[in-house]
Amino acid sequence: MSTRRHLGLVAAAATVMAAAPLATIFESWTWLVQCTITVVLVGGTAMLTRTLLAPGWLQPVTMVGALLLALTWLFPSGDEFLVVLPSPATLGHFGSLLAQSARDVHVYGVPVPDGDALLFITVLGVGSVAVVVDLLTVTLRRPALAGLPMLAIYSVPVAIYVDSVPAVPFVVGAVGYLWLLMADNVDRVRRFGRRFTGDGRDVDVWEPSPLAAAGRRLAVVGVVVAVAIPLAIPGMTSGLLSTLGGGGSGSGLGNGPGQVNLFAALSGQLNQTEVTEMVRVTTDDPNPAYLRIGVADEVRDDGFASRPPRGRPSSALALSDPREDPRIRSSGVSHEEFEASVEVTDDFNMALLPTYAVPVEMRDIDGSWAYDPTAQVVFSGRSRARGLTYEFTYVRSSYTPGALRRSPSLTVDDPIWQQFTPVPQVPQVTALVGELVDGSRSDYDRVRAIYDHFSRDNGFSYSLATEGGTASQDIVNFLDNKVGFCQQYAAAMAWMVRAAGIPARVAFGFTNGSRQLENTYTLTNLNLHAWTEVYFDGLGWVPFDPTPAASVPGSVRSDWAPDVDAPEATDPTVAPSVAPGAVPSAGPLPDAGPGNIDEGDEGAGASGSASSGPTWPWWTLAGAIVLIALLALPALHRASVRRRRLARTSGTPGPRIAADGDAAGPVMVVTGGDVDHAREHAHAAWTELIDTMVDLRVVVDRSETPRATAARLAASEAVRDTAADAVRLLGQAEERARYAREPMPGAPLVDALRRTRQALSAGASRRTRIVARLLPPSVLLHWRAQLMDVSGRAFGAVGVWRESMLRFSPRRLLTSRFGR
Repeated sequence: MSTRRHLGLVAAAATVMAAAPLATIFESWTWLVQCTITVVLVGGTAMLTRTLLAPGWLQPVTMVGALLLALTWLFPSGDEFLVVLPSPATLGHFGSLLAQSARDVHVYGVPVPDGDALLFITVLGVGSVAVVVDLLTVTLRRPALAGLPMLAIYSVPVAIYVDSVPAVPFVVGAVGYLWLLMADNVDRVRRFGRRFTGDGRDVDVWEPSPLAAAGRRLAVVGVVVAVAIPLAIPGMTSGLLSTLGGGGSGSGLGNGPGQVNLFAALSGQLNQTEVTEMVRVTTDDPNPAYLRIGVADEVRDDGFASRPPRGRPSSALALSDPREDPRIRSSGVSHEEFEASVEVTDDFNMALLPTYAVPVEMRDIDGSWAYDPTAQVVFSGRSRARGLTYEFTYVRSSYTPGALRRSPSLTVDDPIWQQFTPVPQVPQVTALVGELVDGSRSDYDRVRAIYDHFSRDNGFSYSLATEGGTASQDIVNFLDNKVGFCQQYAAAMAWMVRAAGIPARVAFGFTNGSRQLENTYTLTNLNLHAWTEVYFDGLGWVPFDPTPAASVPGSVRSDWAPDVDAPEATDPTVAPSVAPGAVPSAGPLPDAGPGNIDEGDEGAGASGSASSGPTWPWWTLAGAIVLIALLALPALHRASVRRRRLARTSGTPGPRIAADGDAAGPVMVVTGGDVDHAREHAHAAWTELIDTMVDLRVVVDRSETPRATAARLAASEAVRDTAADAVRLLGQAEERARYAREPMPGAPLVDALRRTRQALSAGASRRTRIVARLLPPSVLLHWRAQLMDVSGRAFGAVGVWRESMLRFSPRRLLTSRFGR
């Protein structure tokens, strides 16, 4: 019975581990706590039933009952008997939670918040799997089949997750499954009694056998292959490898709607030197505004962030029309309807569709796309925008300053005010906002006072060479330094508008790109932009772009948010060149190409990234320098070693070996007074001779004595006369250093080495001499020997560790704890 109890514990733990991939779906860990409680109750009930020797048919009944009690306790309806006993009202409550979960699955994008409906369906599913796993493992003794319900849990995030599920949760679940199989295998072996070897020796049940070792290796290899193949094969995943490599194809944007950091994506794309085409849009709007992607509408500790979008997917999105909204007053507000078609390239790999504000109808998209009316974005929890071509109808609204000025302030109990106004209190920002809005009578006047503050006259300038960030300290730093790009301008204005008690958020999208045809625009990564949207009661979200217009090609200004750096018009009778409400302050020329589109251009006289010239020659030069340095390492190492050896071999002046007709003179010789030093000098000289022979391709026989090697060299054709005497001298010095009580004193070993090396080099071919100088074989052989030595030590350490782990296996501890 203790063995079955042990298997029940392993089955429960393996079920919880198999649920690890669900962590990629939820924002918090509430689901894990509730699932663990449920699995513990189900597993504990099963073990209690088996301990009481209840009939086999009663075990699944008691486990289902425990699951029902756990669900009643975690998701009560308020009408239970004795708190945890379900009533008919409880079952009706469960039915409503199931219906609500079916709706929430189509509304939320991952990661989803903690909601009773989604948590209920999750706990119910994991608890049901726990029941099935326990029955298959303990009752039916078929643990291999338990992998099917465990795999069903893993299939849930795989089916609904936009990106590939990370590998770590899969590995956790696989380890749990392997643990389950191993525990069952050990239990089966123990049922046969004790193991014996052929010589009668008793063998511990945990002592590894060759078959068990092979099984463990196959299990580990199977898990590694299952994780590595999807990561390595292109097109099978956008997980770990594509994340390390930048994600997707090219250098485009990519992430899910509830996960993407739009600020980081914007900063990274604007700082790229390569221009990447992302979107081609065709519209009948003569002066289109910005093409929107998403919004950052929540302020956290680290700054602005995007809430997970909500909406119901549909293949034909018929959206709300602002012209039919009774809350939008007609006085001072105009609406124009336009058509647009968008072609998304492979470099835009997001789960958000670029649209103009406000779309009223989407066409040519599948049923996985949904519209969030609050964020005014089209998103998907399953699909990507990459490679899509679609059409939509949108309404562009224009406002007069008078209409915005007549908009009343929201009350503090208004849901819009409560959702889009909270912001951490920063004394510096609060003081500045209070100074700017002092005396303003309407929300629009307060917003304009903040908007007008970001002007050249107040010291603000544009630069991409600044650090991003939208936390409170980042906002303070930007307001103090007054240098930044669209990310800082939009976030700072949204923060200040919120501090003034007015709802605001940061919007992301594209400015107008190069116009290839009359009504077709090409948008690249350098057209990515951020701006501020402010909510006015009765009018909705109104865009304000505080970034200096002259620094943003394709920038659009309006009557209610004009270019604060533009000179005032001297002739008030001059009509605007575009439609009312939209004034392009820095629009692209018709012949502008992608190479001329750069949001980092700060106008005439500014040195942006586009004027810095190509960088590939510098990278090529740096690569060539690194390659030359790597190739020179062996030669430099050989020269350094030779200098150290010659320094050891040098000593006091003494006689040297003279050439024909050459008189003896003072040279550096070995000092004979110090026996240890003399031996060291002789060994250094002989080692240098052997390395020279290796470098010059002279045969080296390690079994020869120094005298035999010297005699063989002296008898060769390359070594003659004084060189032969020099070789014999080196051999004698090494021989005496090895075997004699006292080494040879005062021998001119440096001069002998020089003559021997000259003779051997003269007898070698030119190719051999070049290789010996640039890529000395002695150095390469020495490095290879060192590498083999390090590898041998590493394998030895691993073997020792493996032996120690086999002796102190955790399975022994489990046996001693649960096997008694």
